[in-house]
Amino acid sequence: MNSIAINFVDCAIIVLYLIFIIWWGLRNGKSSDAGSYFLAGRTMPWWIVGLSLFAASISSTTLIGQSGDAYHTGVAVFNYNLTGVVVMVFFATFLLPLYIRSGIFTIPEFLERRFDKRSRYYFSGICIVGNIFLDAAGALYAAALIIKLLFPEADLQLIIIIFAVLAASYTIPGGLSSAINAELIQAVILIVGSVILTGACFANGGVDYLASLFESGDMSVRLIRPLTDTATPWLGLIVGMPVLGIYFWANNQTLVQRVLSARSVDEGRKGVMFAGALTLATLFIIVFPGVIARHLFPGIEKPDMIYPTMVLRLLPTGLLGIMLSALLAALTSTLSAILNSTSTLFTMDFYAKIDKRADERKLVCVGKLASLVIIVIAALWAPQIGRFGSLLKYYQEMLSYIAPPVVAAFLMGVFSRRANGRGAFAGLIAGLVVAAAMLLWRTEIFGGMHFLLIVPFLLVFSLSVIWAVSRTAPAPRPDKLIDTTFSAADFRAETRSLAEVSWWRNYRVWGGVLLVLCMLILIIFR
Repeated sequence: MNSIAINFVDCAIIVLYLIFIIWWGLRNGKSSDAGSYFLAGRTMPWWIVGLSLFAASISSTTLIGQSGDAYHTGVAVFNYNLTGVVVMVFFATFLLPLYIRSGIFTIPEFLERRFDKRSRYYFSGICIVGNIFLDAAGALYAAALIIKLLFPEADLQLIIIIFAVLAASYTIPGGLSSAINAELIQAVILIVGSVILTGACFANGGVDYLASLFESGDMSVRLIRPLTDTATPWLGLIVGMPVLGIYFWANNQTLVQRVLSARSVDEGRKGVMFAGALTLATLFIIVFPGVIARHLFPGIEKPDMIYPTMVLRLLPTGLLGIMLSALLAALTSTLSAILNSTSTLFTMDFYAKIDKRADERKLVCVGKLASLVIIVIAALWAPQIGRFGSLLKYYQEMLSYIAPPVVAAFLMGVFSRRANGRGAFAGLIAGLVVAAAMLLWRTEIFGGMHFLLIVPFLLVFSLSVIWAVSRTAPAPRPDKLIDTTFSAADFRAETRSLAEVSWWRNYRVWGGVLLVLCMLILIIFR
Protein backbone atom coordinates (compact mmCIF):
# COMPACT_ATOMS: atom_id res chain seq x y z
CA MET A 1 0.00 0.00 0.00
CA ASN A 2 1.05 3.60 -0.45
CA SER A 3 2.99 5.53 2.10
CA ILE A 4 1.22 7.99 4.36
CA ALA A 5 2.65 11.43 5.08
CA ILE A 6 2.58 12.71 8.65
CA ASN A 7 2.60 16.28 9.88
CA PHE A 8 5.69 18.00 11.31
CA VAL A 9 3.88 18.29 14.66
CA ASP A 10 3.41 14.53 14.83
CA CYS A 11 7.07 13.94 13.95
CA ALA A 12 8.09 16.39 16.68
CA ILE A 13 5.92 14.57 19.25
CA ILE A 14 7.51 11.23 18.34
CA VAL A 15 11.05 12.60 18.53
CA LEU A 16 10.38 14.32 21.86
CA TYR A 17 8.87 11.12 23.23
CA LEU A 18 11.89 9.05 22.24
CA ILE A 19 14.29 11.60 23.75
CA PHE A 20 12.24 11.76 26.95
CA ILE A 21 12.00 7.99 27.37
CA ILE A 22 15.77 7.57 26.94
CA TRP A 23 16.43 10.35 29.47
CA TRP A 24 13.88 8.94 31.91
CA GLY A 25 15.29 5.43 31.64
CA LEU A 26 18.85 6.58 32.21
CA ARG A 27 17.80 8.84 35.10
CA ASN A 28 16.16 5.96 36.95
CA GLY A 29 18.71 3.26 36.22
CA LYS A 30 20.49 1.25 38.92
CA SER A 31 23.66 -0.68 38.23
CA SER A 32 25.64 -0.60 41.47
CA ASP A 33 25.25 -4.34 42.10
CA ALA A 34 23.72 -7.46 40.52
CA GLY A 35 20.53 -7.25 42.60
CA SER A 36 19.90 -3.67 41.52
CA TYR A 37 20.86 -4.15 37.87
CA PHE A 38 19.03 -7.42 37.21
CA LEU A 39 16.09 -7.23 39.68
CA ALA A 40 15.75 -3.52 40.54
CA GLY A 41 16.69 -4.25 44.15
CA ARG A 42 13.48 -6.33 44.70
CA THR A 43 11.65 -3.22 45.95
CA MET A 44 8.77 -2.70 43.48
CA PRO A 45 5.16 -2.19 44.73
CA TRP A 46 2.20 -4.00 43.15
CA TRP A 47 1.06 -1.22 40.83
CA ILE A 48 4.52 -0.84 39.30
CA VAL A 49 4.82 -4.61 38.89
CA GLY A 50 1.40 -4.74 37.19
CA LEU A 51 1.99 -1.84 34.79
CA SER A 52 5.47 -3.09 33.93
CA LEU A 53 4.16 -6.62 33.38
CA PHE A 54 1.42 -5.34 31.08
CA ALA A 55 3.76 -3.09 29.10
CA ALA A 56 6.29 -5.90 28.65
CA SER A 57 3.56 -8.33 27.56
CA ILE A 58 2.13 -5.99 24.91
CA SER A 59 4.74 -7.01 22.43
CA SER A 60 4.76 -6.88 18.67
CA THR A 61 2.84 -10.16 18.57
CA THR A 62 0.10 -8.61 20.70
CA LEU A 63 -0.29 -5.10 19.34
CA ILE A 64 0.56 -5.73 15.70
CA GLY A 65 -0.14 -9.46 15.46
CA GLN A 66 -3.45 -9.62 17.35
CA SER A 67 -4.86 -6.60 15.54
CA GLY A 68 -3.94 -8.22 12.24
CA ASP A 69 -5.40 -11.56 13.29
CA ALA A 70 -8.62 -9.86 14.46
CA TYR A 71 -8.83 -8.19 11.06
CA HIS A 72 -8.43 -11.56 9.36
CA THR A 73 -10.43 -13.94 11.60
CA GLY A 74 -12.33 -11.85 14.18
CA VAL A 75 -12.32 -11.80 17.99
CA ALA A 76 -11.12 -15.41 18.31
CA VAL A 77 -7.55 -14.20 18.78
CA PHE A 78 -8.63 -12.76 22.15
CA ASN A 79 -8.85 -16.34 23.41
CA TYR A 80 -5.09 -16.17 23.99
CA ASN A 81 -5.48 -13.21 26.33
CA LEU A 82 -8.58 -14.68 27.98
CA THR A 83 -6.75 -17.92 28.68
CA GLY A 84 -3.74 -15.88 29.78
CA VAL A 85 -5.77 -14.17 32.52
CA VAL A 86 -6.89 -17.57 33.86
CA VAL A 87 -3.26 -18.69 33.79
CA MET A 88 -2.21 -15.53 35.67
CA VAL A 89 -4.58 -16.40 38.52
CA PHE A 90 -3.10 -19.93 38.60
CA PHE A 91 0.43 -18.53 38.49
CA ALA A 92 -0.16 -16.03 41.30
CA THR A 93 -1.74 -18.68 43.50
CA PHE A 94 0.64 -21.60 43.11
CA LEU A 95 3.94 -20.69 41.42
CA LEU A 96 4.68 -17.06 42.25
CA PRO A 97 5.21 -17.58 46.02
CA LEU A 98 7.69 -20.36 45.32
CA TYR A 99 9.62 -18.20 42.87
CA ILE A 100 9.92 -15.23 45.25
CA ARG A 101 10.58 -17.18 48.45
CA SER A 102 13.36 -19.19 46.81
CA GLY A 103 15.21 -15.93 46.07
CA ILE A 104 16.00 -16.80 42.45
CA PHE A 105 17.33 -14.38 39.83
CA THR A 106 16.16 -16.42 36.83
CA ILE A 107 13.40 -18.93 36.13
CA PRO A 108 15.93 -21.58 34.97
CA GLU A 109 17.58 -21.17 38.39
CA PHE A 110 14.36 -22.49 39.91
CA LEU A 111 14.81 -25.72 37.92
CA GLU A 112 18.29 -26.16 39.41
CA ARG A 113 16.96 -25.68 42.94
CA ARG A 114 14.19 -28.19 42.32
CA PHE A 115 16.09 -30.63 40.08
CA ASP A 116 19.72 -30.08 39.02
CA LYS A 117 21.98 -27.83 36.98
CA ARG A 118 21.46 -29.77 33.74
CA SER A 119 17.83 -28.67 33.53
CA ARG A 120 18.83 -25.11 34.37
CA TYR A 121 21.40 -24.90 31.58
CA TYR A 122 19.04 -26.46 29.04
CA PHE A 123 16.10 -24.17 29.81
CA SER A 124 18.28 -21.07 30.04
CA GLY A 125 19.77 -21.85 26.64
CA ILE A 126 16.29 -22.34 25.15
CA CYS A 127 15.14 -19.03 26.69
CA ILE A 128 18.12 -17.12 25.32
CA VAL A 129 17.63 -18.47 21.81
CA GLY A 130 13.87 -17.83 21.95
CA ASN A 131 14.30 -14.31 23.33
CA ILE A 132 16.73 -13.37 20.58
CA PHE A 133 15.12 -14.98 17.53
CA LEU A 134 11.43 -14.81 18.51
CA ASP A 135 10.91 -11.87 20.85
CA ALA A 136 13.67 -9.33 20.24
CA ALA A 137 13.81 -9.88 16.49
CA GLY A 138 10.00 -9.78 16.33
CA ALA A 139 9.84 -6.44 18.15
CA LEU A 140 12.46 -4.93 15.84
CA TYR A 141 10.68 -6.22 12.75
CA ALA A 142 7.34 -4.78 13.92
CA ALA A 143 8.91 -1.37 14.50
CA ALA A 144 10.43 -1.47 11.04
CA LEU A 145 7.03 -2.22 9.46
CA ILE A 146 5.62 0.98 10.93
CA ILE A 147 8.48 3.18 9.77
CA LYS A 148 8.42 1.57 6.30
CA LEU A 149 4.80 2.63 6.00
CA LEU A 150 5.83 6.24 6.66
CA PHE A 151 9.07 6.15 4.72
CA PRO A 152 8.87 3.34 2.12
CA GLU A 153 12.25 4.21 0.66
CA ALA A 154 14.04 3.65 3.97
CA ASP A 155 16.19 0.54 4.24
CA LEU A 156 14.60 -2.13 6.46
CA GLN A 157 17.89 -3.16 8.05
CA LEU A 158 18.80 0.45 8.81
CA ILE A 159 15.46 1.05 10.53
CA ILE A 160 15.96 -2.06 12.63
CA ILE A 161 19.45 -0.92 13.66
CA ILE A 162 18.13 2.50 14.71
CA PHE A 163 15.45 0.98 16.94
CA ALA A 164 17.94 -1.45 18.40
CA VAL A 165 20.16 1.48 19.38
CA LEU A 166 17.20 3.37 20.91
CA ALA A 167 16.16 0.50 23.16
CA ALA A 168 19.72 -0.38 24.09
CA SER A 169 20.66 3.23 24.91
CA TYR A 170 18.90 3.20 28.29
CA THR A 171 18.44 -0.53 28.98
CA ILE A 172 22.10 -1.50 28.86
CA PRO A 173 23.39 1.27 31.18
CA GLY A 174 20.52 1.19 33.72
CA GLY A 175 19.33 -2.43 33.83
CA LEU A 176 15.89 -3.53 35.03
CA SER A 177 15.25 -0.29 36.92
CA SER A 178 15.62 1.68 33.69
CA ALA A 179 13.41 -0.77 31.81
CA ILE A 180 10.65 -0.78 34.45
CA ASN A 181 10.59 2.99 34.95
CA ALA A 182 10.44 3.51 31.18
CA GLU A 183 7.67 0.92 30.97
CA LEU A 184 5.55 2.86 33.46
CA ILE A 185 5.47 5.84 31.11
CA GLN A 186 5.05 3.59 28.10
CA ALA A 187 2.15 1.68 29.67
CA VAL A 188 0.22 4.86 30.37
CA ILE A 189 0.85 6.20 26.84
CA LEU A 190 -0.11 2.83 25.36
CA ILE A 191 -3.39 2.60 27.29
CA VAL A 192 -4.41 6.21 26.63
CA GLY A 193 -3.42 6.01 22.97
CA SER A 194 -5.27 2.73 22.43
CA VAL A 195 -8.41 4.13 24.06
CA ILE A 196 -8.23 7.11 21.68
CA LEU A 197 -7.87 4.79 18.68
CA THR A 198 -10.81 2.66 19.84
CA GLY A 199 -12.91 5.82 20.17
CA ALA A 200 -11.94 6.81 16.62
CA CYS A 201 -12.98 3.38 15.32
CA PHE A 202 -16.34 3.58 17.09
CA ALA A 203 -16.89 7.15 15.86
CA ASN A 204 -16.38 6.01 12.25
CA GLY A 205 -19.25 3.53 12.22
CA GLY A 206 -17.64 0.87 14.39
CA VAL A 207 -20.55 0.57 16.82
CA ASP A 208 -23.10 -0.07 14.07
CA TYR A 209 -20.76 -2.51 12.34
CA LEU A 210 -20.19 -4.57 15.51
CA ALA A 211 -23.92 -4.51 16.26
CA SER A 212 -24.69 -5.85 12.78
CA LEU A 213 -22.18 -8.66 13.26
CA PHE A 214 -23.81 -9.63 16.57
CA GLU A 215 -27.32 -9.54 15.12
CA SER A 216 -26.37 -11.73 12.20
CA GLY A 217 -24.45 -14.19 14.38
CA ASP A 218 -21.34 -13.63 12.33
CA MET A 219 -18.47 -15.99 13.16
CA SER A 220 -16.06 -13.04 13.47
CA VAL A 221 -17.57 -12.06 16.86
CA ARG A 222 -17.51 -15.57 18.33
CA LEU A 223 -14.78 -16.80 20.67
CA ILE A 224 -15.83 -20.45 20.57
CA ARG A 225 -15.23 -21.80 17.09
CA PRO A 226 -15.88 -25.17 15.41
CA LEU A 227 -13.25 -27.87 15.64
CA THR A 228 -12.43 -27.28 11.98
CA ASP A 229 -11.76 -23.56 12.47
CA THR A 230 -8.35 -22.48 11.22
CA ALA A 231 -7.94 -19.73 13.85
CA THR A 232 -8.80 -21.20 17.26
CA PRO A 233 -10.73 -24.51 17.28
CA TRP A 234 -12.70 -24.88 20.54
CA LEU A 235 -10.73 -27.91 21.71
CA GLY A 236 -7.53 -25.90 21.39
CA LEU A 237 -8.84 -23.52 24.07
CA ILE A 238 -8.83 -26.44 26.51
CA VAL A 239 -5.82 -28.56 25.59
CA GLY A 240 -3.45 -26.14 23.84
CA MET A 241 -3.80 -22.53 24.95
CA PRO A 242 -3.36 -23.14 28.71
CA VAL A 243 0.01 -24.79 28.03
CA LEU A 244 1.23 -21.88 25.93
CA GLY A 245 -0.22 -19.50 28.53
CA ILE A 246 1.71 -21.12 31.39
CA TYR A 247 4.93 -20.86 29.42
CA PHE A 248 4.30 -17.22 28.47
CA TRP A 249 3.15 -15.93 31.89
CA ALA A 250 4.77 -18.31 34.39
CA ASN A 251 7.97 -19.59 32.74
CA ASN A 252 8.97 -16.59 30.63
CA GLN A 253 11.98 -14.79 32.14
CA THR A 254 11.09 -11.53 30.38
CA LEU A 255 7.74 -11.30 32.19
CA VAL A 256 8.41 -13.14 35.43
CA GLN A 257 11.50 -11.01 36.07
CA ARG A 258 9.12 -8.11 36.70
CA VAL A 259 7.35 -10.18 39.34
CA LEU A 260 10.66 -11.18 40.93
CA SER A 261 11.35 -7.46 41.46
CA ALA A 262 8.32 -7.20 43.81
CA ARG A 263 9.09 -6.30 47.42
CA SER A 264 6.95 -9.17 48.76
CA VAL A 265 4.92 -12.18 47.65
CA ASP A 266 1.68 -10.28 48.28
CA GLU A 267 2.80 -7.28 46.22
CA GLY A 268 3.82 -9.61 43.41
CA ARG A 269 0.44 -11.35 43.45
CA LYS A 270 -1.51 -8.11 43.40
CA GLY A 271 0.66 -6.87 40.55
CA VAL A 272 -0.20 -9.97 38.51
CA MET A 273 -3.92 -9.43 39.19
CA PHE A 274 -3.59 -5.81 38.05
CA ALA A 275 -1.88 -6.96 34.86
CA GLY A 276 -4.71 -9.47 34.36
CA ALA A 277 -7.33 -6.72 34.53
CA LEU A 278 -5.40 -4.64 31.98
CA THR A 279 -5.07 -7.70 29.74
CA LEU A 280 -8.85 -8.16 29.68
CA ALA A 281 -9.13 -4.58 28.43
CA THR A 282 -7.22 -5.55 25.27
CA LEU A 283 -10.52 -6.91 23.92
CA PHE A 284 -11.68 -3.31 23.60
CA ILE A 285 -8.45 -1.48 22.78
CA ILE A 286 -6.77 -3.98 20.44
CA VAL A 287 -9.18 -6.68 19.19
CA PHE A 288 -12.32 -4.61 18.54
CA PRO A 289 -10.43 -2.01 16.47
CA GLY A 290 -8.97 -4.86 14.41
CA VAL A 291 -12.43 -6.26 13.69
CA ILE A 292 -13.87 -2.83 12.87
CA ALA A 293 -10.97 -2.21 10.48
CA ARG A 294 -12.45 -4.87 8.19
CA HIS A 295 -15.29 -2.45 7.60
CA LEU A 296 -13.14 0.68 7.42
CA PHE A 297 -10.20 -0.64 5.38
CA PRO A 298 -11.24 -3.71 3.38
CA GLY A 299 -8.77 -5.51 1.17
CA ILE A 300 -5.50 -5.03 3.08
CA GLU A 301 -3.35 -7.97 2.04
CA LYS A 302 -0.78 -7.93 4.85
CA PRO A 303 -2.55 -8.32 8.25
CA ASP A 304 0.44 -6.97 10.20
CA MET A 305 -0.13 -3.55 8.60
CA ILE A 306 -3.68 -3.02 9.85
CA TYR A 307 -2.81 -1.47 13.23
CA PRO A 308 -0.43 1.18 11.88
CA THR A 309 -2.90 1.78 9.03
CA MET A 310 -5.69 2.56 11.52
CA VAL A 311 -3.42 4.88 13.46
CA LEU A 312 -2.26 6.76 10.39
CA ARG A 313 -5.64 7.08 8.69
CA LEU A 314 -8.06 7.67 11.57
CA LEU A 315 -6.29 10.11 13.87
CA PRO A 316 -5.78 13.86 13.35
CA THR A 317 -2.56 15.83 13.76
CA GLY A 318 -1.30 15.73 17.33
CA LEU A 319 -3.28 12.64 18.28
CA LEU A 320 -1.51 10.80 15.47
CA GLY A 321 1.85 11.65 17.02
CA ILE A 322 0.65 10.50 20.43
CA MET A 323 -0.66 7.22 19.06
CA LEU A 324 2.46 6.53 17.04
CA SER A 325 4.40 7.17 20.24
CA ALA A 326 2.13 4.65 21.99
CA LEU A 327 2.82 2.13 19.25
CA LEU A 328 6.55 2.67 19.50
CA ALA A 329 6.23 2.54 23.30
CA ALA A 330 4.89 -0.99 23.11
CA LEU A 331 7.74 -2.05 20.86
CA THR A 332 10.60 -0.36 22.72
CA SER A 333 9.31 -1.46 26.16
CA THR A 334 9.15 -5.06 24.98
CA LEU A 335 12.61 -4.84 23.48
CA SER A 336 14.13 -3.35 26.63
CA ALA A 337 12.45 -6.04 28.73
CA ILE A 338 13.84 -8.77 26.50
CA LEU A 339 17.34 -7.29 26.54
CA ASN A 340 17.51 -7.14 30.31
CA SER A 341 16.01 -10.58 30.90
CA THR A 342 18.22 -12.28 28.32
CA SER A 343 21.38 -10.70 29.69
CA THR A 344 20.28 -11.82 33.16
CA LEU A 345 19.92 -15.39 31.91
CA PHE A 346 23.37 -15.42 30.34
CA THR A 347 25.10 -13.71 33.25
CA MET A 348 23.51 -15.54 36.19
CA ASP A 349 22.95 -18.96 34.61
CA PHE A 350 26.18 -19.30 32.66
CA TYR A 351 28.87 -16.71 33.36
CA ALA A 352 28.44 -16.69 37.15
CA LYS A 353 28.84 -20.48 37.10
CA ILE A 354 32.02 -20.29 35.03
CA ASP A 355 33.68 -17.40 36.87
CA LYS A 356 32.70 -18.13 40.47
CA ARG A 357 35.03 -15.41 41.76
CA ALA A 358 33.31 -12.65 39.78
CA ASP A 359 32.17 -9.82 42.03
CA GLU A 360 28.95 -7.80 41.70
CA ARG A 361 30.59 -5.15 39.53
CA LYS A 362 31.97 -7.68 37.09
CA LEU A 363 28.62 -9.43 36.78
CA VAL A 364 26.99 -6.13 35.89
CA CYS A 365 29.67 -5.45 33.24
CA VAL A 366 29.16 -8.89 31.74
CA GLY A 367 25.40 -8.31 31.71
CA LYS A 368 25.85 -5.06 29.78
CA LEU A 369 28.18 -6.72 27.25
CA ALA A 370 25.72 -9.61 26.83
CA SER A 371 22.90 -7.15 26.10
CA LEU A 372 25.00 -5.56 23.37
CA VAL A 373 25.70 -8.90 21.70
CA ILE A 374 22.04 -9.94 21.98
CA ILE A 375 20.70 -6.81 20.31
CA VAL A 376 23.21 -7.10 17.46
CA ILE A 377 22.18 -10.71 16.72
CA ALA A 378 18.47 -9.85 16.92
CA ALA A 379 18.93 -6.89 14.57
CA LEU A 380 20.65 -9.09 12.01
CA TRP A 381 17.95 -11.79 12.15
CA ALA A 382 14.88 -9.51 12.23
CA PRO A 383 14.54 -8.98 8.44
CA GLN A 384 14.09 -12.75 7.99
CA ILE A 385 10.78 -12.75 9.89
CA GLY A 386 8.96 -11.37 6.84
CA ARG A 387 9.17 -14.83 5.29
CA PHE A 388 6.80 -16.31 7.89
CA GLY A 389 3.61 -14.53 6.75
CA SER A 390 2.70 -12.75 9.98
CA LEU A 391 4.22 -12.02 13.36
CA LEU A 392 1.50 -13.89 15.22
CA LYS A 393 1.89 -17.01 13.11
CA TYR A 394 5.68 -16.86 13.42
CA TYR A 395 5.54 -16.54 17.22
CA GLN A 396 2.76 -19.03 17.98
CA GLU A 397 4.07 -21.75 15.70
CA MET A 398 7.53 -21.64 17.27
CA LEU A 399 6.15 -21.41 20.81
CA SER A 400 3.94 -24.46 20.32
CA TYR A 401 7.09 -26.59 19.94
CA ILE A 402 9.26 -24.94 22.60
CA ALA A 403 6.73 -24.64 25.42
CA PRO A 404 5.26 -28.11 26.23
CA PRO A 405 8.42 -29.89 27.52
CA VAL A 406 9.31 -26.88 29.70
CA VAL A 407 5.78 -26.59 31.10
CA ALA A 408 5.83 -30.33 31.83
CA ALA A 409 9.07 -29.97 33.85
CA PHE A 410 7.68 -27.09 35.92
CA LEU A 411 4.33 -28.75 36.60
CA MET A 412 5.96 -32.01 37.65
CA GLY A 413 8.51 -30.14 39.74
CA VAL A 414 5.94 -28.09 41.65
CA PHE A 415 3.18 -30.65 42.07
CA SER A 416 5.09 -33.96 42.26
CA ARG A 417 7.51 -34.52 45.13
CA ARG A 418 8.73 -37.73 43.46
CA ALA A 419 9.98 -36.15 40.22
CA ASN A 420 13.77 -35.84 40.23
CA GLY A 421 16.62 -34.32 38.24
CA ARG A 422 17.18 -37.34 36.02
CA GLY A 423 13.52 -37.43 35.02
CA ALA A 424 13.27 -33.70 34.40
CA PHE A 425 16.33 -33.57 32.16
CA ALA A 426 15.23 -36.68 30.25
CA GLY A 427 11.79 -35.13 29.71
CA LEU A 428 13.26 -31.85 28.46
CA ILE A 429 15.66 -33.50 26.01
CA ALA A 430 13.15 -36.08 24.77
CA GLY A 431 10.59 -33.32 24.33
CA LEU A 432 13.09 -31.30 22.31
CA VAL A 433 13.84 -34.24 20.02
CA VAL A 434 10.16 -34.98 19.44
CA ALA A 435 9.40 -31.27 18.94
CA ALA A 436 12.14 -31.06 16.28
CA ALA A 437 10.67 -34.12 14.55
CA MET A 438 7.20 -32.55 14.65
CA LEU A 439 8.56 -29.32 13.21
CA LEU A 440 10.30 -31.09 10.34
CA TRP A 441 7.64 -33.70 9.56
CA ARG A 442 4.50 -32.12 10.93
CA THR A 443 2.40 -32.71 7.83
CA GLU A 444 3.44 -36.38 7.60
CA ILE A 445 2.66 -36.98 11.30
CA PHE A 446 -0.41 -34.80 11.96
CA GLY A 447 -1.63 -33.79 8.51
CA GLY A 448 -3.44 -30.48 8.62
CA MET A 449 -4.13 -30.56 12.37
CA HIS A 450 -4.09 -27.14 14.07
CA PHE A 451 -0.95 -26.48 16.10
CA LEU A 452 -3.02 -25.93 19.29
CA LEU A 453 -4.18 -29.54 19.01
CA ILE A 454 -0.61 -30.78 18.59
CA VAL A 455 0.56 -29.11 21.84
CA PRO A 456 -1.05 -31.67 24.22
CA PHE A 457 0.66 -34.60 22.47
CA LEU A 458 4.06 -33.11 23.22
CA LEU A 459 3.03 -32.17 26.77
CA VAL A 460 1.73 -35.66 27.64
CA PHE A 461 4.82 -37.25 26.10
CA SER A 462 7.15 -35.06 28.18
CA LEU A 463 5.16 -35.64 31.38
CA SER A 464 5.29 -39.39 30.79
CA VAL A 465 9.05 -39.38 30.25
CA ILE A 466 9.65 -37.32 33.40
CA TRP A 467 7.48 -39.64 35.47
CA ALA A 468 8.92 -42.87 34.06
CA VAL A 469 12.60 -41.87 34.24
CA SER A 470 12.16 -40.40 37.74
CA ARG A 471 11.13 -43.85 38.90
CA THR A 472 14.51 -45.25 37.86
CA ALA A 473 16.37 -43.05 40.36
CA PRO A 474 15.97 -42.24 44.07
CA ALA A 475 13.52 -39.57 45.18
CA PRO A 476 14.97 -36.04 45.48
CA ARG A 477 16.62 -34.97 48.73
CA PRO A 478 14.34 -33.12 51.21
CA ASP A 479 16.26 -29.85 50.73
CA LYS A 480 15.31 -29.92 47.03
CA LEU A 481 11.64 -29.64 47.99
CA ILE A 482 11.89 -26.57 50.25
CA ASP A 483 10.28 -23.50 48.60
CA THR A 484 10.09 -25.38 45.30
CA THR A 485 7.03 -27.62 45.68
CA PHE A 486 3.39 -26.94 46.43
CA SER A 487 2.34 -27.66 50.04
CA ALA A 488 -1.34 -28.29 50.82
CA ALA A 489 -0.65 -27.49 54.47
CA ASP A 490 0.82 -24.09 53.56
CA PHE A 491 -2.15 -23.42 51.30
CA ARG A 492 -4.60 -24.14 54.11
CA ALA A 493 -2.62 -21.95 56.51
CA GLU A 494 -2.68 -19.13 53.97
CA THR A 495 -6.44 -19.57 53.59
CA ARG A 496 -6.89 -19.10 57.35
CA SER A 497 -4.69 -15.99 57.39
CA LEU A 498 -6.50 -14.45 54.41
CA ALA A 499 -9.83 -14.89 56.21
CA GLU A 500 -8.70 -12.17 58.61
CA VAL A 501 -7.71 -9.75 55.83
CA SER A 502 -10.06 -7.10 54.38
CA TRP A 503 -11.56 -8.34 51.12
CA TRP A 504 -9.94 -5.62 49.02
CA ARG A 505 -6.52 -6.70 50.30
CA ASN A 506 -7.13 -10.37 49.49
CA TYR A 507 -5.54 -11.34 46.18
CA ARG A 508 -7.83 -14.37 45.92
CA VAL A 509 -10.89 -12.12 45.82
CA TRP A 510 -9.42 -10.24 42.87
CA GLY A 511 -8.46 -13.51 41.24
CA GLY A 512 -12.06 -14.66 41.60
CA VAL A 513 -13.30 -11.41 40.05
CA LEU A 514 -11.01 -11.92 37.06
CA LEU A 515 -12.24 -15.49 36.57
CA VAL A 516 -15.88 -14.35 36.69
CA LEU A 517 -15.16 -11.63 34.13
CA CYS A 518 -13.48 -14.19 31.88
CA MET A 519 -16.55 -16.41 32.11
CA LEU A 520 -18.90 -13.52 31.29
CA ILE A 521 -16.85 -12.55 28.24
CA LEU A 522 -16.84 -16.16 27.07
CA ILE A 523 -20.63 -16.39 27.47
CA ILE A 524 -21.28 -13.10 25.66
CA PHE A 525 -19.03 -14.00 22.73
CA ARG A 526 -19.66 -17.76 22.72
